[in-house]
Amino acid sequence: MLQDEVVVITGVGPGLGSKLAVRAAAEGAKVVMAARSADVMKQVEKDVAAAGGEAVGVQCDVRRPEEVARLAETAVERFGTITGLVNSAFGHPGWFDLLETPEKAVRRSMDIILFGALNVTRAVVPHMKAAGRGSIVNVGTMTTRKPMRGEGGYAVAKAAMATATQFLALELGEHGIRANQAVMGWLDGPGVRFYLKFTAEARGMSEQDVYDEIAARNPLGRIPTDDACAGAVLFLLSRHASEVTGAVLDVNGGEYMPA
Repeated sequence: MLQDEVVVITGVGPGLGSKLAVRAAAEGAKVVMAARSADVMKQVEKDVAAAGGEAVGVQCDVRRPEEVARLAETAVERFGTITGLVNSAFGHPGWFDLLETPEKAVRRSMDIILFGALNVTRAVVPHMKAAGRGSIVNVGTMTTRKPMRGEGGYAVAKAAMATATQFLALELGEHGIRANQAVMGWLDGPGVRFYLKFTAEARGMSEQDVYDEIAARNPLGRIPTDDACAGAVLFLLSRHASEVTGAVLDVNGGEYMPA
């Protein structure tokens, strides 16, 4: 599905980011990963190479333009161009009501989620223009559409990214570059497993009971996994979505259904 594509993926940690990298490579893409820590990326490089694919990891803080420039340079030096970008790097300011969230923490989330995504997009778009095509996928969150208490500081940054996505679609379309948003709900990965653990302890119940409570909210009766949700992002990156831009794709097992 991604043959001949060179895809940059930010926020490659143990959850969705690493699944995206592995699956994009399996679909034929050359993958360039970005994260502040190299540990997970090193393992992904090995996994991809063992499967016959190509991936390279670059330590990069998306808040730092000089590191983002190095990320783009590495992609072009290694693979010749950039045709895809997934902005999945994020920072969560903690589970507080919005007005009780420390301002510094909210600003940090905004710097990573919005301004970091714009930094990376700014660096890769010239290469997409040169290629005559490109696809940008910004990873959103269901809590911007179905507010969940304690997510305010995180959600406002993701909501800003959502608006940026529409403007990127409007402004870059003439260059053959698409921009879309994949809005994730609960993702059964390391983050949710931690949430299940501390919630179960706080409420005096089993982790399975907490899981079942969450899973019962959607028609599929399960919490979607990181790996399963990666497929929606790969579709938006691919030429199968050639006529899709400025769109929002909800990936939440049906928990939220827009009218």
